[in-house]
Amino acid sequence: MRLTYFLLFNFLVTGTFAQVTTPQPSPRSKITQQVGLTQVEIDYSRPSARGRQIMGGLVRYGDIWRTGANQNTTVSFSDPVSVEGQTLAAGKYALYTRPFANQWEVYFYKKNNLGDASSNWEQDQVALTVSATPVYFDPMVETFTISLSNLQSNSASMNLIWEHTLVPISIVVPTASKAQESIDKTLSGEPKAGDYYQAAVYYLQENKDLKKAQSWMEKALEMREKPAYWMYRQYALILAKRNDKNAALKAVKKSLALAEKAGNKDYVLMNKASIAEWSK
Repeated sequence: MRLTYFLLFNFLVTGTFAQVTTPQPSPRSKITQQVGLTQVEIDYSRPSARGRQIMGGLVRYGDIWRTGANQNTTVSFSDPVSVEGQTLAAGKYALYTRPFANQWEVYFYKKNNLGDASSNWEQDQVALTVSATPVYFDPMVETFTISLSNLQSNSASMNLIWEHTLVPISIVVPTASKAQESIDKTLSGEPKAGDYYQAAVYYLQENKDLKKAQSWMEKALEMREKPAYWMYRQYALILAKRNDKNAALKAVKKSLALAEKAGNKDYVLMNKASIAEWSK
C-alpha cells in the first residue's frame, strides 16, 4: 500500500512540474542600438515563410499588419526623433504597417498590447503615420527581419525585410543639439584633457568650427602628461583640413613616432599614408 501511495505521489508531482519544451515557430528578437546619442530598442517576433507567399499572401495588401508575429512589435526612442521627416516624441510604440505593392503606411501606435488590431483599432492612439516605399531585395529572406543600417552620428535606416521586399524607414536623431549642449556644459566647468579631445574630434567629424577644434585639441595636448599618438593623429587631421600642411606633417610625424614606439601598426600605416599624401 505504501508503495502504491509513493508511486501515485511521484506521478502527481512529476505531472505537475513536467513541461514540454519546443522551439518557437516565430522566435522573439531584441535590438538595442545607440544612434548618435539616442537609444533605439526594437522588440519583435520573427515568422518564417516556410514555402508560403508572403507579400500579397500571408501579409495581405491593404490590411493593417502587426509587423511581426505573436505580441506587438515595439519600437522605443529615448529622445524625440524625426521619422521620414515627421516629428515623433520619445517613448515606446507598437509598430503597425499597411502594406501595398508600391507603398507602405507605417504607424507608431501608443498602445502596445493590442496584438492584431483589425477589430479594435483606435485612430486617436496613432502617434504618427508615415509612408515608405518598398524596394525589391535579393536574395530571398526566409525569416522576417528588422534591422538598423546606415548608422550615422545623427541618423539611421530602420529596415523591414521579408521575402524579396525591403522597406527602408529613415530616422533622424537630435545628436547635434545634445552633443553641443554637453560640450558647452562640460567645457564651461572644469574640463579634462579628454573632454577637450572629444569636443575637438566631434567638431572635426561634423565639419564644424575647425579653428575652435584646433584650439581645443591643443589644450588637450598641453594638459596630457604623456603624449598620445591618437591625439596627435586627430590634431594632424584638423590642421590638414585647415590647409596647414606643414603643421599637419609635423603633427602626423609625431603621431607616427609615438605609434611606432607603442607598437600600434594601424596608426603607423595611417600616418605613413597621410605623410605620403600631404608631402606631394
